[in-house]
Amino acid sequence: MIRLGFIGFLLHAFVVFGTELTFELPDNDKQCFYEELDQDVKFDLDFQVISGGNYDVDCFVTDPQNNVLYNERKKQYDSFSHTTAMKGVYKVCFSNEFSTFTHKIVYMDFRHGEEQPLQENMSRSTALTQLESSSVAIHEVLKVVAESQTRYRLREAHDRTKAEHLLERVTYWSIGETVLLFVIGFGQVMLLKSFFSERKGSVVATT
Repeated sequence: MIRLGFIGFLLHAFVVFGTELTFELPDNDKQCFYEELDQDVKFDLDFQVISGGNYDVDCFVTDPQNNVLYNERKKQYDSFSHTTAMKGVYKVCFSNEFSTFTHKIVYMDFRHGEEQPLQENMSRSTALTQLESSSVAIHEVLKVVAESQTRYRLREAHDRTKAEHLLERVTYWSIGETVLLFVIGFGQVMLLKSFFSERKGSVVATT
């Protein structure tokens, strides 16, 4: 029974208000995401371009009255924090309209609100039991682990994309060199063959 309550206690600690996703942004296109927030709510936005072109994208954030809160051009990655001044729908947009043929893969993490306490009585000035103290320590360590895993996944995806792009270029270059080598070799063989071929002269009749 104590173990079941402890598991439920940890599950309650992982309630997160936000959105974390990776999406494809085609060329000459723009994608927007909407979130309804109350007044005086803090939100954080993190984004990074994983692959495509020069790994850059346009990003802007607007409030319910379409006032621009954040506007950056051709950013590879960035972070933005803001506290809402009014209640309504806030918009986060990513634009790849400046690119004519390159698709982008973009990672976005949107978080809002304050983190809820693990238990209601933890907000009071009371001493924590040994189990509660251990749970808080585990919760903090797991948050650090989750953030580290996210950074490592982004770095791994970015490096893998670069490696695949480099492999593709090396493959095309190798194919081109192979074709050129065969063409030159065939040309040399034909040229040498022409040097040793017999030439038939004209026969002059004598009387």
